[in-house]
Amino acid sequence: MTDAAFETRSHKHTTREALLQPMLSHAAFDGWSADSFRAACQDAGIEEGQARLACPRGELDMIAHWSRQLDRAVVEAVKSANLAEMKIRERVRFGVMARLEALDGHEEAARRARARLLLPDAAAEGPQLLWATADTIWRAIGDTSTDVNFYTKRTILSGVFGSTLSAWLNESDAQKPDAQAFLDRRIQNVMDFEKTKAQMKKMTADLPDIAGFLGKLRHGPGPRV
Repeated sequence: MTDAAFETRSHKHTTREALLQPMLSHAAFDGWSADSFRAACQDAGIEEGQARLACPRGELDMIAHWSRQLDRAVVEAVKSANLAEMKIRERVRFGVMARLEALDGHEEAARRARARLLLPDAAAEGPQLLWATADTIWRAIGDTSTDVNFYTKRTILSGVFGSTLSAWLNESDAQKPDAQAFLDRRIQNVMDFEKTKAQMKKMTADLPDIAGFLGKLRHGPGPRV
């Protein structure tokens, strides 16, 4: 990385870090909006023009920055924990819980962020952030898959985390017993699916490749000899 590129990256990061806390405060009351972004700039003592260099999309860039910061909290939580004795389902649960607990004190800002990500100009942002969170959790707990399982695991966990986040933010009890129970059921669903998939793979191991056979039929019987 060149000095100029590093300086630009550093400016972007430090500016977003300076804006984050005031942005969270305003977003909790007024939502993630252009007005909240301007107010955060004023609170942080940063000219809006300078802030826009680091956040061309304004509040959307700040939501993405916050999401990445929360993802980093998962990595730090895993580093300080002993996952060696945990089963895979326990590791997944630990990672999801670490990500949810990182929201502590900013649940309303998280609710407003979800609402902002439902608007048309953010249609792709929400799924991308969910995927990044799922990827962070899997990597943090030691996943090394590189085949189709890499994508399957992250797709499934994106759904698990997204639905659990909704339950978490909708529950008023600070201990979140219902949301935690919901998470446990979703993880059980995933484990059941993986178990069934493994059983089916074992049962069909000696069967001919039906998909390959049908693929050949699509192009005809081939040359006759």
